[in-house]
Amino acid sequence: MKNQLDIDLFTKIIASIEENTDYVDIRAGSGDSTSILMKDGQIQEIKSGFDLGGRVRVLKDGAWGFAYTSDLSKIEKTANHALKLANSLKSDVELVPAPAIKDHVNSPADLLPSTISTEEKKELIKEANNSASLDKVVSTTVNYVDMESESVFLSSEGSEITLEESKVGLFLNAVASSGEMIQFGHGSLGGARGFEVLKNADIEKFGRKIAQKAVRLLEANKPPSGKFQVLTDCELTGVFIHEALGHAAEADLILQNDSILKDKMGDRIGSDMVTIIDDASMDAFGYYAYDAEGTRTAENVLVDKGVLNSVLSSRETASKLNIKSSGNARSIISEQPIVRMSNTYLKPGELKFEELLEDMKNGIYLKGSRGGQVDTGKGIFQFNAAESFQIENGEIKNLLRDVSLSGNILETLLKVNGVGSDFKMSIGFCGKSGQTAPVGDGGPHVRISEAMVGGAQ
Repeated sequence: MKNQLDIDLFTKIIASIEENTDYVDIRAGSGDSTSILMKDGQIQEIKSGFDLGGRVRVLKDGAWGFAYTSDLSKIEKTANHALKLANSLKSDVELVPAPAIKDHVNSPADLLPSTISTEEKKELIKEANNSASLDKVVSTTVNYVDMESESVFLSSEGSEITLEESKVGLFLNAVASSGEMIQFGHGSLGGARGFEVLKNADIEKFGRKIAQKAVRLLEANKPPSGKFQVLTDCELTGVFIHEALGHAAEADLILQNDSILKDKMGDRIGSDMVTIIDDASMDAFGYYAYDAEGTRTAENVLVDKGVLNSVLSSRETASKLNIKSSGNARSIISEQPIVRMSNTYLKPGELKFEELLEDMKNGIYLKGSRGGQVDTGKGIFQFNAAESFQIENGEIKNLLRDVSLSGNILETLLKVNGVGSDFKMSIGFCGKSGQTAPVGDGGPHVRISEAMVGGAQ
């Protein structure tokens, strides 16, 4: 890959046009990827590919010119096209200042996915499928994905950053049926590392646990409806934080008047037990050392003990809000960077699981997620839990199915009255404006004094 990313050429191109611009950057990269789909024990699809391309961004008199090519021999022509586009447009874009950075970041992978044969990857998928094929499980779907890349970022401000990255993920769905009802189990494994993440995992346990959940739900009761004390597990805590708070904290949505957090900086939006962090630098699926604008990533405390402390931003949105860029401009190389989350989580507290339970006289324990909906502008949400249990006098009782959790984002955060000492991150992909990005989300078990619970829609 390295010999196709001609840094000297990119530097010369920037030098040749920067006098006629306010700012220029070039981002180019190459990468391998593999995806394998197994449905009901049969391999349905194997995709592998090699991508190579580069884009040029030119800022002139407040307007962006953006151009991309999959043929790096045409990168100079691409740069001139970006300059023409910038000259033909009018806008009010400004960028917050950024330091010139020269860095090389190696991949943290021990076993690069490209060094693992397709047959070994297929065997791992088969193991996951077979372990999930329990009695009453009528269908299974296993998806394997890996990505391995090298990219370079150069700017007219003097930055020169090369990144080696690798991600691996395994996703399993199991469908169980009693003949009259169907239920689902879902789980995922992976990380921003190499194939060792899966090779060192207990795949048999992973698959069996997902299938057992689907089968168990066939015997579950319908949930009660109304306001209850609620306990969310690590996975559902992460989904809630990502969907309900994370998206609302994206600066572009705030600037578009589509966020409940607009004009709330410094305000209390949660109880003092609520500290929410977005951190692209941590070892989780949403890891990246530098964003698509060459901004170094670090822990970003969005909510500090209940008080809105920060938001997620790019250099452009940060300028409009008069803040420092948080390093959350993300995209694949062929797309214009937009504000995205990375690894978003609620910080653990000090309570043990039993301590969270003991004060709950009449509550609902919600585990896992089956998706949901959020309106960041109105500040309302509705999530469906994968499985749930009634809590009576501090004890976990009846298994419930198809349970939903809904409410107002800020009211719910203010009602958090217990945060566990455990912690877990999940892996996934987040869609926004037609773009998809790998993300992590998670947290501890969290107790909410009152929330609306009902049957999932």
